[in-house]
Amino acid sequence: MTSRLTSLNEWVDQVASHTGASRVHWCTGDADENRRLIEAMLESGDLLSLNEATHPDCYLHRSDPNDVARVEHLTFVCTGSRDDAGPNNNWMDPAEAHALMNGLFAGCMEGRTLYVVPYCMGPIDSPLSRCGVEITDSPYVVVNMRLMTRMGKAALERIERDGHFVKGLHSTGELDPDRRYIMHFPEELSIQSYGSGYGGNALLGKKCHALRIASYQARTEGWLAEHMLIVGIENPAGQVRYIAGAFPSACGKTNLAMLIPPAAYREAGWKVWTVGDDICWLHPGEDGRLYAINPEAGFFGVAPGTSSATNPNALAMLDREAIFTNVAVTADNQPWWEGLDHGEPALDWRGREFDPKRGPAAHPNSRFTVSLKRCPSYSDQAESARGVPIDAIIFGGRRAALAPLVMEAFDWTHGVLVGAAMASETTAAASGQVGVVRRDPMAMKPFCGYHFADYWAHWLKVGAGLSQPPKIFQVNWFRRDEQGRFIWPGFGDNMRVLEWILERCDGQADARETAVGRLPADDAINLDGLDERPDMETLLATDAREWAAELDEIERHLDEYGQRVPVELRQQLDKIRGNLG
Repeated sequence: MTSRLTSLNEWVDQVASHTGASRVHWCTGDADENRRLIEAMLESGDLLSLNEATHPDCYLHRSDPNDVARVEHLTFVCTGSRDDAGPNNNWMDPAEAHALMNGLFAGCMEGRTLYVVPYCMGPIDSPLSRCGVEITDSPYVVVNMRLMTRMGKAALERIERDGHFVKGLHSTGELDPDRRYIMHFPEELSIQSYGSGYGGNALLGKKCHALRIASYQARTEGWLAEHMLIVGIENPAGQVRYIAGAFPSACGKTNLAMLIPPAAYREAGWKVWTVGDDICWLHPGEDGRLYAINPEAGFFGVAPGTSSATNPNALAMLDREAIFTNVAVTADNQPWWEGLDHGEPALDWRGREFDPKRGPAAHPNSRFTVSLKRCPSYSDQAESARGVPIDAIIFGGRRAALAPLVMEAFDWTHGVLVGAAMASETTAAASGQVGVVRRDPMAMKPFCGYHFADYWAHWLKVGAGLSQPPKIFQVNWFRRDEQGRFIWPGFGDNMRVLEWILERCDGQADARETAVGRLPADDAINLDGLDERPDMETLLATDAREWAAELDEIERHLDEYGQRVPVELRQQLDKIRGNLG
């Protein structure tokens, strides 16, 4: 080991000794290593081959039934001060957390191989990327990290050049839900995860590093780590503009990242390019604009609901070189999930003969892991070392009323308030109660690595340093009529809203001022080619009484974060109240 890797080598030796690992393997990320790991998991039963004719090089993993999702109540941010973690996080004292985890990790890898996984979040040569090393005893984690990050030899070489990295330690342990913790130490740039093999808990480069730890890094270093898609919109003249968008779950984030424009738009020459569907790192450029990279190299997507109707681009990339987790299979061993428009399940996600009385065939949180480059709308700008310039930031939500189809914030500060107030209403399927508003600021509620009020202050500081900040918008695809039906067609037709958004960034499209934001002027959104003209009056309505009540709710929401909330956000609330009269 060279001197710049001495600390890494010493850490690996220390962990190997403490965990009692039988063998240490430094991962190279090459195809031969991947093949050997897959063969070993096929032999052990950790992976199952799928239909080679229809899904070559595709595999199914069935996780333990009690280990199928993130465990937010067992996820902690461990900072020296409880206040720094904020009410948005579970907190534990770092010394207490280390003592707890040291006890869990002691001897936990006896009889197992310890894998050292060096990885790079972002293009390997980008100054905007950051590296990490995950130590794990799970070969399933290794093959997934190979798809989700730039993993292996090149990442290790970059770590040697940089001289620093985020430390991640993971063991599946006994998969005992009573001995399961995911600990984040932002001040140490380290993560420890024990007792789970599920992706969000075990693929430490993903939410743990790329959001919780990176959001803390970003605050220190002057950038933003966000739970956002990145999509490029190419107009008929060949110009590509980029949008970043934050959406809570069940609001169509992945579908928007892989949007296929309506036929009339495609015929005119419009195209959509996918840079990323989940995480976005935003860095100020020398020209005063924000530049974005997708730190991930793959998709870890939810399978149920993915179909040729909802997301044909996603479906098209899942017929080869993919890993499926907790989906069902058909009689001829093809992957299946609810919403798929062909086939029927023979075995459910536990490997049992499918019986609808036992629930859905695929687990509702079943997943696919696949390389970003498999996406038909993949943009080679995903490998751009500089990143892509962002013209617009979109905050989404799911509201049956109140929020218009699209609204432009008055300025950056107002836009930060819009993001901080992001909300969705629950459905009957989700909670048994309809219309309960849940706030999810910037779609970061489970992922921000420090106090939300400080996070909003950081957003304001970053914006103040930009001479050409992106415009900020709010969208709501989910407004309903009196019969409870969606008014806006959604899916590919969301392109019509994106066109107006980008025209606003150019100062071209017309807008009308309202008390709460700028809305499209009459006929400013192109509706040509729609079979039925939606009720635009309702879609773009803003009711003063409803908004007055909403502002009161937003104020109560901000009050939860105490005296640290930036005064500018409260001033924005007062300004909008004054606008309402």
